[in-house]
Amino acid sequence: MEKMTTVKLPDGRSLEFPLLAGSMGPQVIDIRTLYAKSGMFTYDPGYLSTASCSSAITFIDGDAGVLLYRGYPIEQLAQHCDFLEVCYLLLNGELPNRKQKNEFVGIVTHHTMVHEQLARLYQGFRRDAHPMAVMVGVVGALSAFYHDALDISNSQHRTISAFRLIAKMPTIVAMSHKYSVGQPFIYPRNDLSYTANFMRMMFAVPAEEYKVNDVLVRAMDRIFLLHADHEQNASTSTVRLCGSSGANPYACIAAGIASLWGPAHGGANEAALQMLEEIGDVSKVPEFISKVKDKNSGVRLMGFGHRVYKNYDPRAKLMRETCYEVLNELGLRDDRLFKLAIALEKIALEDDYFVSRKLYPNVDFYSGIVQRALGIPVAMFTCIFSLARTVGWIAQWQEMISDPEYKIGRPRQLYQGPTKRDVKPIDKR
Repeated sequence: MEKMTTVKLPDGRSLEFPLLAGSMGPQVIDIRTLYAKSGMFTYDPGYLSTASCSSAITFIDGDAGVLLYRGYPIEQLAQHCDFLEVCYLLLNGELPNRKQKNEFVGIVTHHTMVHEQLARLYQGFRRDAHPMAVMVGVVGALSAFYHDALDISNSQHRTISAFRLIAKMPTIVAMSHKYSVGQPFIYPRNDLSYTANFMRMMFAVPAEEYKVNDVLVRAMDRIFLLHADHEQNASTSTVRLCGSSGANPYACIAAGIASLWGPAHGGANEAALQMLEEIGDVSKVPEFISKVKDKNSGVRLMGFGHRVYKNYDPRAKLMRETCYEVLNELGLRDDRLFKLAIALEKIALEDDYFVSRKLYPNVDFYSGIVQRALGIPVAMFTCIFSLARTVGWIAQWQEMISDPEYKIGRPRQLYQGPTKRDVKPIDKR
């Protein structure tokens, strides 16, 4: 029997609405008929209490510090799987067996090159343009080069577009970096893994042979894996909203990249790194903490706390392990910023001020340090994030297109402007 809940209106009427239960998480009130029954809308800025869609891809329990991809805990995936296995999982709902993985990797590997005219498109950007500005333009332009599979009602076309985006994004990101530093593009090699290929395209130069470092490749692969999807965040919701109009997948992903570019979304690791640079030395941590506690100082603790997680971000623990591995491999264990990060984390985890506010380290706190150690410029951090999140965006977009209940997104508003008024002739205004 369907469960119902009652809403009492100001005029005394009582209306009943269905209660829907997912496989996990809180119940939701189905208010789709609210306006038709009452003439009223709900008001929920930032969608803090609104489920905008039904999804079977990612589940987050922020209070418990849980992140699941298709039901699998992120900790287990990070330990037992690589990024392309997680890509397969997000797209198909199950982890691949050996044969399925080999086929999937083979298809991705043989789609990593981009059209040569697309490579020349970079020359139209200024050398000092932000790499994310280049990314928005180049990814949006993909539909002009790969327009043979843009029928979103055709499942085969959607699959082809998904493969192309996942395969070409590392090439596009690496080219954005090479263009910004004035180095020649390095083309992909089919004998390398997805992540090793990306690192070679990022850091190799024609003058010498590039040597793959397995420890560093594993660290970058983990960064990709931990950022692959994160439920209905701002950029994912942007991709869904854009896609709800029937826009092609390349335009939708470009819209997601633009949303991610915002400092409140994809720029958190950059902000955390900048904060550590401003503190400068471990001896200055107590002084900094005092400023953070002073509401009038305007100083914020970056890389701690999360809109969703009210417990320790499970990705942060994994990123912390990776941080140690990378710094050990590169002989940077005494790195000034890493020592600072550990000192700051220790105080924040023990100080009642931060514990009571549940300001635990999040994944961005460590990922910026890891990327810096790998030699990735700060301006490229969000590009790396975009690369990793592309598979999540595509999985969410495909799910939405396949949903029989999907409609074009059309939020309503609480209008606060002038009431109806008449236009006066210009001489009487």
